[in-house]
Amino acid sequence: MVDDAIRHVVIVGGGTAGWMTAAALANFLNPELTRITLIESEQIGTVGVGEATLPHIRYFNQTLGIDESEFLRATNATYKLGIEFSNWGKLGDAYIHPFGDYGLPIANVPFHQFWGALRNNGEMVGSISDFSLPVVAANAGKFDFPASDEQSILATYGYAFHLDASRYAQFLREYAEARGVARIEGKIENIVTAPSGEIVKLELGNSQPIEAELFIDCSGFRSLLLGDKLQVPFNDWSEWLRCDRAVALPCVGDEKPLPFTRAIAHEFGWQWRIPLQHRIGNGMVYCSDFVSDDEALARLQVHLDGEPLAEPNFIGFKAGHRARSWEKNCVAVGLSAGFLEPLESTSIYLIQVAITKLLELFPRPDLAASLRDEYNAQMSLAFERVRDFLILHYHATQRNDSDFWNYCRTMPVPDELAHKMSLFKKRGYVVQYDDGVFLEPSWVAVYMGQNIVPTSVDPRVENFNLSDVAMQMRALRERISSAVAAMPTHGDTLHKQANLEKGTFPKATFNLYGRSNT
Repeated sequence: MVDDAIRHVVIVGGGTAGWMTAAALANFLNPELTRITLIESEQIGTVGVGEATLPHIRYFNQTLGIDESEFLRATNATYKLGIEFSNWGKLGDAYIHPFGDYGLPIANVPFHQFWGALRNNGEMVGSISDFSLPVVAANAGKFDFPASDEQSILATYGYAFHLDASRYAQFLREYAEARGVARIEGKIENIVTAPSGEIVKLELGNSQPIEAELFIDCSGFRSLLLGDKLQVPFNDWSEWLRCDRAVALPCVGDEKPLPFTRAIAHEFGWQWRIPLQHRIGNGMVYCSDFVSDDEALARLQVHLDGEPLAEPNFIGFKAGHRARSWEKNCVAVGLSAGFLEPLESTSIYLIQVAITKLLELFPRPDLAASLRDEYNAQMSLAFERVRDFLILHYHATQRNDSDFWNYCRTMPVPDELAHKMSLFKKRGYVVQYDDGVFLEPSWVAVYMGQNIVPTSVDPRVENFNLSDVAMQMRALRERISSAVAAMPTHGDTLHKQANLEKGTFPKATFNLYGRSNT
């Protein structure tokens, strides 16, 4: 009913968070009942350096009806099969966290349990990475789309993208404006609240005050509405995630972009390398307690693959999130709600979660407190689960070559993460949960990749003839090797698919928290 709908939603801030929110609301809300206005100022820049994603972005795009070929062209995107971590467990170590499975379970017992049993018995059938098709393909520079046949070895992985975040925001702006979203250029000079504390209107210097019933804060680190005006406290997680600075510097790319992101650990933080069609995104994430801006930039410049394409962009941040993402009639999305460093490419994913949960719990004019409470609980859980996975990368290290790594290796970690690590060390058991971005293969990748090897395995493994299992594993390794050998190169697939007509891409049939075979 008309009287039972929010009549006006105002989004404060553009960038990736603002235009993803605007596009999603424009797609789901009835424009005859609800107006959507986005306020942004060209004088206020956006962070705009996050260029790596998780497979869930395909679900977001396809839900909006966005064609993947258009998306590839508009954002200069490349394909992504995972993230390579170098020097994290020990200097000289490297592993890939893939978007896919390790092997195949046997009688519902996870593959890594059998691999661990054979390893403990001294029977090596290959690295566990040999049994991940996306890892083998990434190392070979290959990419092809997952198979629709669930029995195929080519159905055991997913994929994401490297993209130009600024171009993605522009692409979604065009999408949203075509569906009725009104954009206002201007800076907010005053925020007017009612005695109840709810926001009533925003006063701009160059236009009439803007009134609405629901305000969405996409103002970035400033958190103009939720943090500054409504004074929602910030939960500081920098005791576990010590990095507080980054410097971004894109450079000239190559003609054969790799189908994976690189995260290279240094003695004071880590460096990202993200290959796009038109350039390589580079950056250094570091802790200012252990290195200066000049030193971090100098280290980054040494490791560039080509000539710089811009001036260095320094960014300061603090890891953590607001105690509540929804306060009164204001919902924060993106950096205004919290920030966790881009180590596992979760920034856009957390924006997507926030938007999805808002749509699921979208309020009526009465703004029921129960909706806010449920939204806040789910968003806090999403942030905490990503937080723990990121902490694992820093804490599960044997590095002792710098004060930074000595701190990370010896620091106390959250109780839930300590519990998860203990279970894996003792039995190879991966704690499972229904809602969360990182599933069992992701945890196995980091545990094994950073030398956390279980002392024992699932007792159900004892019911199997390990010699037969070893024979099956060797056959599986050959199947993966042969499948990858027959795949086209990443560059060839990218060139072909970016030039196809609409409707030629496979559907992403996973939901927000998990992926299916495609």
